[in-house]
Amino acid sequence: MSQKVNLNAYFERIGFAGSIAPTLATLEQLHALHPAAIAFEDLDPVMGRPVRLDQASLEQKLLHNQRGGYCFEQNTLFMNILRDLDFTVRAYGARTLWGHPEGAERMISHMVLVVDIAGTSYLCDVGFGTFTLLAPLKLRADSEQTIGQETYRITRNGEGFRLDVKLNETWHAVYQFDLIEHDAAAIAALSTYVETVYHERALLFVSRGDKEGRYNLSGNRLTIHRPGVERERRYATSVEELKAILSETFRIALPPAQELDPALQRVLDAQPVEAS
Repeated sequence: MSQKVNLNAYFERIGFAGSIAPTLATLEQLHALHPAAIAFEDLDPVMGRPVRLDQASLEQKLLHNQRGGYCFEQNTLFMNILRDLDFTVRAYGARTLWGHPEGAERMISHMVLVVDIAGTSYLCDVGFGTFTLLAPLKLRADSEQTIGQETYRITRNGEGFRLDVKLNETWHAVYQFDLIEHDAAAIAALSTYVETVYHERALLFVSRGDKEGRYNLSGNRLTIHRPGVERERRYATSVEELKAILSETFRIALPPAQELDPALQRVLDAQPVEAS
């Protein structure tokens, strides 16, 4: 790998202290710790800051500055870490289906990873947001797989695969991807497109997941899912409320107020405040 990777800083950030052998056990532990510690967030695009995918920039932002990032940042960092640990990793572009009508034409706007271990391939994704995987899934069609309280299935979709999640006994499509490997240039081009959309539409998405539950912020709406507990939902009505949620619920070290506050106000203005 041409870009130097700071494994110690990454391990400290996610709280990892296990074996670094390129085994399934290592992958599972890293995959659980990463999304629990490093939130999905798109604050930089919303603020109009450029998203940089080189390893030094990713480490400065996600590790040293205690920030999060969106899919291209999260999965690029995870891919680089895994490759430095001698895992075999491939990156693919994915079409997001979650929240869109069945059969709707979707362009590639997401990034997923496939890791090969001892002859078996695993789908890995530490950066989807609402349903960021908390463990790798075997890339095996038509088999249900459970992660904590959530059940997933992977089905064949033409030349690729589709990921579904079961909610209230009903299957919902999450995303689909073809097995066309993406290099750094292709990933950067996808990232630039998504970055522009998030900025122009003032789309704020933040998510963090661990064994205690999932926490999702969409615009000014915070939703908390905990196993065995009724879903909690509330709405932020001010910039200060949004900042408190970002720092307390998502454990994000906030950017300077002179950049963040106007961006969060744009988010509030773009989505009318709703009553809980």
